[in-house]
Amino acid sequence: MASLSVDGLVSGLDTTSLISQLVAAEGTVQTQLKTRLSETKDAAAAYRGINTKIDALRSAAENLGKDATWTAAKATSSSTAVAVAVTGTPQPGSVTFTVNEVATAHALVGGTTQSSTTTAGAYGDLTVYGPDGTTVKGTIVVGSGSLTDTAAAINKSALGLNATVLQTSPGQYTLQVSAKATGKDAAFSLSGDFDPLRQGTDAKITLGDAASPLSVTSSTNTFTGLIPGGTLTVSAKSTTPVTIDVQPDPDAVAAKVQAFVDAANAALTEIERESANGAESTASLRGDSNLRRLTDQVLTAVSDVVAGLGSPGTFGVQLTRDGKVSFTKDTFLTKLQADPAKVREVFAGVSTDGGPDGVAARMQVLAKQVTDSTTGSLTLLAKGRDALATDLEGRIADWDLRLAARKAALTKQFTAMETALNSLRNQSSWLSGQLASLPSSSS
Repeated sequence: MASLSVDGLVSGLDTTSLISQLVAAEGTVQTQLKTRLSETKDAAAAYRGINTKIDALRSAAENLGKDATWTAAKATSSSTAVAVAVTGTPQPGSVTFTVNEVATAHALVGGTTQSSTTTAGAYGDLTVYGPDGTTVKGTIVVGSGSLTDTAAAINKSALGLNATVLQTSPGQYTLQVSAKATGKDAAFSLSGDFDPLRQGTDAKITLGDAASPLSVTSSTNTFTGLIPGGTLTVSAKSTTPVTIDVQPDPDAVAAKVQAFVDAANAALTEIERESANGAESTASLRGDSNLRRLTDQVLTAVSDVVAGLGSPGTFGVQLTRDGKVSFTKDTFLTKLQADPAKVREVFAGVSTDGGPDGVAARMQVLAKQVTDSTTGSLTLLAKGRDALATDLEGRIADWDLRLAARKAALTKQFTAMETALNSLRNQSSWLSGQLASLPSSSS
């Protein structure tokens, strides 16, 4: 419904503007509520942003406390024909071997060729036998029996085979069938006209000398478990001995400590950004005492002496003048080489003999107190702002109704005024006309 305009009907006043100004004056409280709502939402977002950084710090502390961090090792191979990967917690050491065989997939080829790939009757239904040549694994229905249909049927079967139509010479075609898996246990045979193309074999490596060899086989080219916590993958035979070395990786340990320090600094920076209290600060949580206390708690958890073991600063992690944390890798590595057990206890957490909490354990306790989804202090502060924002939105909505009603009332009043003025003007015009029609007194 279009709003009623009463501008200047009689009075010539800009009544629409007057009404807007009167409503705006009464809406000052709502404007203040909207400003407060924006500030409240910004504060909630700021608390959650800090919460995210503290949770990342918790995760870094958790990684620092894991056994895998302190038993990190790196493995190298003397040959490009053997790749080595660390998959768990490898034991330092060395192993030397030769690669006698690589794993291959068993394959057959059609005994006769066809001049067309679509001519029916090249094959009948196929019976698939296991490695012993007598155990039936299943039957494949080949449709028309053409090379194309037979290959399609083999590929669709659940018997672990792949089939390909090969062109052996111009206009001559045959069928190749191979096992999907490598190794001798995946060998097979087929009914019909097929010849051996490749024998399925296991990969084989031999440790020791010719007088006392130790052979290890695998149905694939990957050997798992030969080196605890690592896998070997062979790609070619090698008569030259291949040596795999597994050694501790202190750089990997240092990287975890560096990641922890970086996470701590990221959290401290976010807290500082959101709670800055300088003269020109526009921070959402300016001067927040909860955040000042949190900063002190983070710095304390990182730097406090670990009872009986010393200060983390002695091991390369210390506070800076600007309230951040620094990490001196060389100092850390020197200490780690001299006494790895002690360094681990300082940083990793509770010792096995019930000793004091280390840096990572202290930080995990603090982070849980702050970020827990139910009881965390930052979580509760953010939820408190959310509740306040909901209340403010309700009050702002109430003001929308109140101001709309006030505008309607003012519009009605000004409309009544213009109507009254118009009536008076009409009366005045009538009286003027009546007076003008009276006879002159001088006549």
